[in-house]
Amino acid sequence: MSETIDYIKSIIDNFEPEIGLVLGSGLGELADEVNGKRIPYCEIPGFENSTVQGHKGSLVFAKVNGKKCVFMQGRYHFYEGHTLQKITFPIRVMKELGVKTLILTNAAGGINPNFKGGNLMLITDHINMLGTNPLIGMNNDTFGPRFPDMSEVYKKRLRDIAKQQAHILNIDLKEGVYVASSGPSYETPAEVKMLAILGADACGMSTVPEAIIANHCGIDVLGISCITNMAAGIENKPLCHEEVVEQANKIKSDFKNLILSIIENI
Repeated sequence: MSETIDYIKSIIDNFEPEIGLVLGSGLGELADEVNGKRIPYCEIPGFENSTVQGHKGSLVFAKVNGKKCVFMQGRYHFYEGHTLQKITFPIRVMKELGVKTLILTNAAGGINPNFKGGNLMLITDHINMLGTNPLIGMNNDTFGPRFPDMSEVYKKRLRDIAKQQAHILNIDLKEGVYVASSGPSYETPAEVKMLAILGADACGMSTVPEAIIANHCGIDVLGISCITNMAAGIENKPLCHEEVVEQANKIKSDFKNLILSIIENI
């Protein structure tokens, strides 16, 4: 960790980010449009390359709407073969750099029948179906307690800001529960029915490990899903990642406007 922090600080000088953002599939363009220092993951000690289409793999430091931010332009996934500890390492790094608020974004499949491709969903809570947890193993007491409370991972204060800004921007911001499974295969129609019974509104393959670690180390979390398609069995058509990226590109304007407004008002 210390090697990672020292290297990043040598690049960004005295820049101390207060807001961190993780940009999911097809959503990294937001970081392309800011002026700041860009560090490819492959150059950062302890970081891994992102191998998935729509994930550029850079850490971007920039001042946005008066706030010092660090963007993860793409993330790692469990299905790429990384451990959850490796996946969430950048969140611990953000904490050490000074981040107090984390905005997690993703592309997700809609389970709630009232959703449609192109909606944005505010994450109110999550269900971990990964079968494991990034906190398994020795606890680092300097970051947080052995048994962290999970009753409000996605802070109401931040959700209220998001809803207020969506209203001002005339964006139809849905709300719901996000469920994470390992992937890389999409859920079957039977699995989607099961997840709906469990209370899930959208499904994906990320976000939950990062939210757990951020919550553990005292970072306030806001989560937003881009509903890029409806999950298997809801619409009578096959699913593909190209469609996910394509749909994310279609709604990127609303997404960017909402995120920028939230940053300004945090």
